[in-house]
Amino acid sequence: MAPPTPVLAVRASNGTSMIYGPPDCVENTVFKRDGRASKFVTFSRDGSLFAWCNGDKVSVLNVADGTVLQSLDLPKTACLEFSPKSSILATWQPYSKTQESAQGDPNLHLWDLQTGKCLKSFYQKKMQGWCPTWSDDESIAVRNVNNELHFFENNKFDTIANKLHLQKVTEFVLSPGAQPSKVAVYVPGSKGAPSFVRLYQYPNFAGPTSALANKSFFKSDKVTMLWNKKASAVLVTASTEVDKTGASYYGEQTLHYLAVNGESAVVQLPKSGPIYDVVWSPGSAEFCVVYGFMPAKATVFNLKCDPVFDFGTGPRNAAYYSPQGHILVLAGFGNLRGQMEVWDAKRYKQISKPQAPDSTFFSWCPDGEHIVTATCAPRLRVGNGYKIWHYTGTVLHKSDVPADAELWEVLWQPCAEGVFPEKPIRYQAAPSELGSAEPKPAQAYRPPALRNRPAASSKLHEEEPPQNMKQPAGGERPLSRAGGKVLLRLHRRVSLAEPAGADVSFSAWHRTSSPACTTDRTAFRVVTGSHPLIPVWLLGLELKIKAIEQLKEQQATGKQLEKNQIEKIQKESQLLQELEDLELGL
Repeated sequence: MAPPTPVLAVRASNGTSMIYGPPDCVENTVFKRDGRASKFVTFSRDGSLFAWCNGDKVSVLNVADGTVLQSLDLPKTACLEFSPKSSILATWQPYSKTQESAQGDPNLHLWDLQTGKCLKSFYQKKMQGWCPTWSDDESIAVRNVNNELHFFENNKFDTIANKLHLQKVTEFVLSPGAQPSKVAVYVPGSKGAPSFVRLYQYPNFAGPTSALANKSFFKSDKVTMLWNKKASAVLVTASTEVDKTGASYYGEQTLHYLAVNGESAVVQLPKSGPIYDVVWSPGSAEFCVVYGFMPAKATVFNLKCDPVFDFGTGPRNAAYYSPQGHILVLAGFGNLRGQMEVWDAKRYKQISKPQAPDSTFFSWCPDGEHIVTATCAPRLRVGNGYKIWHYTGTVLHKSDVPADAELWEVLWQPCAEGVFPEKPIRYQAAPSELGSAEPKPAQAYRPPALRNRPAASSKLHEEEPPQNMKQPAGGERPLSRAGGKVLLRLHRRVSLAEPAGADVSFSAWHRTSSPACTTDRTAFRVVTGSHPLIPVWLLGLELKIKAIEQLKEQQATGKQLEKNQIEKIQKESQLLQELEDLELGL
């Protein structure tokens, strides 16, 4: 049986509609277009139901046949959310007080989609975190009430089954997947105490040793917590509103890793600057980070927080894995030009490099072959519209809203896992009447007097090329002569310290470390080949020396270097001295 054709919902000032995705990209006539402006639209998790509120009522539709399942008289509704198994619809409207009731009326309602009856109503003043969070099987639902987490079981909201009370809990994230459910909680620091994130397994909350993992840190006004799909680890992006050093307009960000087995680490990012995006691979074994002052770097890390592949630098601030995890898109939207880099996420080979200028939105189609980009209001109020692309860079469908209208949102219909299996990646551009959107290289203007002379470099920043950070199987990482001597001495010391045939362990690394070096477990790396141990600090020195050698080669060819590049060359003797000191100290 062929997979279904995904549907795209379109919410605009001139109404709400649906279109079928590729290959046809025509209007879905099963859904009768609503000409009134909708405040909110959403699909159920499996894509079978669609709900929208148009300022008059809230409607729930069966997407397959267009049957209206429920119609609720809730004209002020501003937000909607389905429970994971589509048994409950949560609705929220702005909180307000009346003359008849100084306390106001409950504004968060939970509706039984079978009967249309309201199961429970709550007071929820803030829009942020308004909706209860369910486990995937709906056996647990959680709300944050006055710095306390309230747990409900089996959608029985009249009884609080359990509570987790920590002073000033401001954020929580429930784990995906099967039971037992886990929850990550964040408590901001106060009065000189650090902030912290803890992982718990429901319902084991009592006692000082009940936490699965704990990570404390300073410099945190807010956090973003992200579970991987297997619920084995959490990535925590901690942010401050202001960078006290004045180096960044975006404040300061740090990235932390916590695993349910108790391990935790700070993810070391080689380039300073903001953290723009952090995403898990659907396989849960790797994650991608986009970070650093522009041009930004993008790096894939494994579960040991070691870099796997570095994509170099470029104009990017977002990363998107395909639902199957086989393709990764790095993109620069917002105040950037909309450049997209499409990569094979397994072989780390670039597939295409299209450009979608003025885009404010990006989303993968569930089939893992198509994407949609859109220019939406209120971010941009001119040139509103959307495009459907093939990942090879061709535009398959384009739609512009009328000049007197605004596009507010586009939303793919979700599909159950396994409906669209992974397909082999193709590198040849897909056929399309609209053609490819590969950007043409722009030629810089040159005055007539300079047009017959050799072109000088006008780049503000030296771009870094992609590089594979994995150790080649059965091979060695190239080292300088001084680095090789340091590594040889380390090898001998480990061989003498460990019994014959023993694996290189953290204890061995600790015994062979220079006193000036870190003893963090993430600062050593076991590799295959003839080198049993290559410390990260040694590789760092080697990479710096190699970069200096490349700059010296460019300088020898007559290329004019930037001030910071000349300063790097001047540090070569200092780095070589560090290697020599390490050799003498071992």
